[in-house]
Amino acid sequence: MIPAQTPTLLVKIFGRDRPGLTAGLFETLAAFHVTVIDIEQVVTRGRIVLCALVSAPAGGSGSEGELRATVHGWAEGLGMQAEIISGLGDNPARGSGRSHVTVLGNPLNAENTAAIAARITGCGGNIDRIFRLAKYPVTAVEFNVSGVPTERLRTELATEAAVRSIDVAVVSAGLSRRAQRLVVMDVDSTLIQDEVIELFAAHAGCEEKVAEVTAAAMRGELDFEESLHARVALLAGLDASVVDKVRAEVRLTPGARTLIRTLKRLGYQVGVVSGGFTQVTDALAEQLGLDFAAANTLEIVDGRLTGRVTGEIVDRAGKARLLRRFAASAGVPLAQTVAIGDGANDLDMLNAAGLGVAFNAKPLVRQAAHTALSVPFLDTVLYLLGITREEVEAADAES
Repeated sequence: MIPAQTPTLLVKIFGRDRPGLTAGLFETLAAFHVTVIDIEQVVTRGRIVLCALVSAPAGGSGSEGELRATVHGWAEGLGMQAEIISGLGDNPARGSGRSHVTVLGNPLNAENTAAIAARITGCGGNIDRIFRLAKYPVTAVEFNVSGVPTERLRTELATEAAVRSIDVAVVSAGLSRRAQRLVVMDVDSTLIQDEVIELFAAHAGCEEKVAEVTAAAMRGELDFEESLHARVALLAGLDASVVDKVRAEVRLTPGARTLIRTLKRLGYQVGVVSGGFTQVTDALAEQLGLDFAAANTLEIVDGRLTGRVTGEIVDRAGKARLLRRFAASAGVPLAQTVAIGDGANDLDMLNAAGLGVAFNAKPLVRQAAHTALSVPFLDTVLYLLGITREEVEAADAES
């Protein structure tokens, strides 16, 4: 640790990037026997900004003047610009309350970016670093922020996000972000694009009636268990062969395979909880290599659906209960779980998790969850965990 009153120099080089530039700067500085305290380098569209915080050279102002002249001469010889600023000690310590703020846009425009940055500053936060996580299928940018408690920052930015109809996620910085975790997601309209009971209802000729009840339940207007029994009763008499037909009709949400494949590579455990049916979720669990799966079970007697469900009902409270059960089985604290869902019956689960993500959710759910995503790609959840698109693609290429 460098004493606070030690003379230091901030050496800044900027211009067109080229191989060997970083090595060249430090070879130039090495002649003055300086100590390297900090380095930051950013390259954007072939232009580099390279900053080095170093101790002032021993020998007084004459040596410092020589260093300045040498660095400027070296930079000019490469067609670069140099700036050298005198100061004392290291960088100021970052404020307590550190957070990662992920902003997603398709596209991400300057007006919204300015509004988010202004809101961070307005609540006392400082933006320490900004970098891009992904450029497609959406633009995702992460702000590293300090100086304001995560919960306050989340509240402030959620308000701004709602006003501007953009996606902003705020998570606390720290080791727990990199720890092995458990991710549990809803199935219907989250992991898959469909509502499974509506697929069954289409074969029973009552799709429209079931869809109306489903929509009301997801908006929180009906008790889920009551609505489940009412909808399942309409399926009574269907031949059990319909199960295979429905399985074949299920469509995964874009990015679902990428999300699960990447999480598994990182050592995460992944599960699903569904108000739908084990006749479908068990097949999905096997197909995708999931660690946990729970759902309701359609009763089948003599080769036909009876219009009833059997076993433990997976409703709003049941989903939260299963999240806790999966976490205990996985040996993962609830604070290190991530839950993803879209409907009112997911709310208890989203609130119980360390990070609750409302995915293309109903307004009630967007307002209550920790963060919300409105893009149609499930793998954007990876950006909330600090995983870049380049890292995902590199892992896919290696395998």
